Amino acid sequence: MDKSKFILIVAITLMFIDSSFAIWCYRCNSATPGCSDNFNWRGIGYLGEPCPEDNDICVKITERKGASEFITRECLSALVPYRTDIPADKYEGCRPGTYDPKLANYVNNSIKEINVHRDYFDSTTWCFCFLDHRCNSSTSLSISILLLTLGTLLALLRK
Repeated sequence: MDKSKFILIVAITLMFIDSSFAIWCYRCNSATPGCSDNFNWRGIGYLGEPCPEDNDICVKITERKGASEFITRECLSALVPYRTDIPADKYEGCRPGTYDPKLANYVNNSIKEINVHRDYFDSTTWCFCFLDHRCNSSTSLSISILLLTLGTLLALLRK
């Protein structure tokens, strides 16, 4: 078997293996060093984790209160059970969080740090991405592994 056929078989096998696993997302928040707006995966110390569901979406939530900012990077399926401000439109891109006027309407809680009404932050922005692994890192463009593999494969086959 010559070299080009072997590389082609390996690349096709890797594409099928990659498609059978769930998407990988960064799962951290601003309290973790390197996970703030100036994202640095080396500061976190890992390359992300696979999401619990096969057809999951990576999410980056930016919550602002005045000049302070809190960023959460997570899989959408991990946030659905306890977040009520998830936008209905979950396609690629960023949207403001929704507002629920009936949230915690009948709760008499005097501890303001619990924030049962979810009204502490002035603005909440949800950014969704699902077309590439670890795509919830930052606003910069990320190169798909598939495109890199196909480009390398084409370059090797031409030689």
